[in-house]
Amino acid sequence: MEAQCIGESDGLKFWLARPQDYDEVMAISQDVHLGHDYLPHRYHTWMTEKDRVTVLARRDAKLIALESGLVVDGGRTVVVEGLRVCPSERGHGVAGVIQRITDGYIKQVYPSVNIKRFTRVDDPGPEKLSKFIVLALRAVLSLIGEAEGFNRFVVGLKAKLDSIEKTEQSTTTNNQLTVLKDDQQLKALLLDPDLSTRLQLPGGAIIQDWLPLKPVESNLEILKRKNLTWLADTTNDKLRFMSFHTPPYPIPFNGGSLRLTIDMYGENLPLARKALITHLEQVMGELHGTVLVNIYLNQTLWTGMQKVCEGDEGVKQFRDYWEQLFLERELS
Repeated sequence: MEAQCIGESDGLKFWLARPQDYDEVMAISQDVHLGHDYLPHRYHTWMTEKDRVTVLARRDAKLIALESGLVVDGGRTVVVEGLRVCPSERGHGVAGVIQRITDGYIKQVYPSVNIKRFTRVDDPGPEKLSKFIVLALRAVLSLIGEAEGFNRFVVGLKAKLDSIEKTEQSTTTNNQLTVLKDDQQLKALLLDPDLSTRLQLPGGAIIQDWLPLKPVESNLEILKRKNLTWLADTTNDKLRFMSFHTPPYPIPFNGGSLRLTIDMYGENLPLARKALITHLEQVMGELHGTVLVNIYLNQTLWTGMQKVCEGDEGVKQFRDYWEQLFLERELS
């Protein structure tokens, strides 16, 4: 594929990324996210993904930065992902330049885009936050263990839940989850106008791992191509809980590991505990080596979920309480 230059600024040239740029992109990404980087797994998918723009910055032909954006919400919003700058160029304004060029190119190709959104793990500080609106925070519970340890972990979780349900019988009798396999049933649930209120959706969005999407019909195809496994509380008329997991994918951590992400919506702790067991059971045959699990959930659930997960020798909490920030600003 022939390289396509989209502009020059501040001594840099900007190009649309190509599959053959993979090795150079990985070379500037070796220390990104402390080995938890999703880009080695997703880069080639990004090259062919509909409505995605991925831009590279080069200085004297050397690759020094990348930013990617996916146009969602029916063409109104761009979600920024994958921003990175090579170590030798950090702190010199390169990130700001590539963001400005990428924003301008996306506006040129997609004139209807007027909102820029992204998620991040760290607090950017008051100066940077003043440029954005903080839409929501999600708590994250992180676990780590070897694949074989997760079998024992699930057995232990089931025993704990049996004990809990004996003491909380009156409040847990009707807590049942269904694996949603019917596309029309899932569509009806996601497009329910009361979904955001019922499940306390963060910023009114469904965040798949790090990708925030409004629950609108134009985004359903994006969610479908993620090959998610959905669970929902369908035992009464008012949905109280929904969750899904993304298929485990490889990350560079510890010389090569798997990452499993589970996204939970709602504030019902008994259902969240059951959902964790069900999601782990669904993927057990796919696990191997070291496995890191990130469970994204409402802040009110974190303590209860952390408590039920503690005490296992094979699967342990990977890091203390942390949060995912969901931010937006206008794209001028």
